[in-house]
Amino acid sequence: MTGGALVGGERPLAGTSALVTGATRGIGGAVARRLARAGANLHLLARSRAALEAVVGTVGGCAWPADLEDPEGLEETLGRLLSLRGAPDVVVNAAGVFDLAPFVQTSLEIFDRALGANLRGPFLVIRALLPAMLERGSGVIVTVGSVAGYRAFPRNAAYSASKFGLRGMHEVLSEELRGTGVRATLIEPGATDTTIWDPHCPEEGADLPDRADMLRADDVADAVLFAATRPADVVLPLLRIQRG
Repeated sequence: MTGGALVGGERPLAGTSALVTGATRGIGGAVARRLARAGANLHLLARSRAALEAVVGTVGGCAWPADLEDPEGLEETLGRLLSLRGAPDVVVNAAGVFDLAPFVQTSLEIFDRALGANLRGPFLVIRALLPAMLERGSGVIVTVGSVAGYRAFPRNAAYSASKFGLRGMHEVLSEELRGTGVRATLIEPGATDTTIWDPHCPEEGADLPDRADMLRADDVADAVLFAATRPADVVLPLLRIQRG
C-alpha cells in the first residue's frame, strides 16, 4: 500500500468507526486522511476546534475538540463520544509533542509537557474507551510511538522518557488484552518529516537526521491502516518502520 488511492478502490474499513487523536496535522492528519479513504467513519480529536472543523470539511467525520493535557475536559469529551456514538472500532493515538534540550537544560515544564501529551494522554484515551471495547469484545488500539522509545539520542531526555514509558504501558496493555477480542499495536517509526521538526532545523544540526532522509507522514499512516485491518484472529503487538 502507498499513501495514494487504495488498491482496486477497496474500502477495508467501510462500516467501522475510528477515533484519531492529533488529527489536524502531521502523522495524525495523515492517518485521518488514510482511514477516511479506507471507508472509516471518523471521530477526530485535537485541541483546536477551528482546525478540526477544517479537517472534517475535507475528510468528513465528527470533530471532538479536547486537550490531552486536560484530564477532566478529555474525560468529558470521550464520555460524550461514548454516550452518543459508542466505542470506536479503531482508536489511534497519534497526538504528541517533541522538544529538544540537553539534559541539564530540560526544564520541568518541558519534561511534564512530554509526559502529559505523549504518555498520560494516550493512557487517558485508552482507559476511557477500553471498558466499552472489552464489553463489545472487539476493537483495535493503535498507538504511535517512536524510534526514541527504544534508542537513546542526545537532547531527548523528556521525549525518550515519554516514549520509553509508552512502550512499557503498551506491553502491559497487550498482556491484559490476551483473549479479549481487543487488540493493541504499537508503531515505532523512525524520524518522520512533519511540522514537529520546524523549530529544530534538522538540516542545521549535526546530531539530527536530514529531513530528506526521513519517513513521510503517509508512510506511518499506511502502517496504521495495516495494523487496523489485520484479521480478527491476528495480533500485531509491535511494528517498527524506518526509511530504507
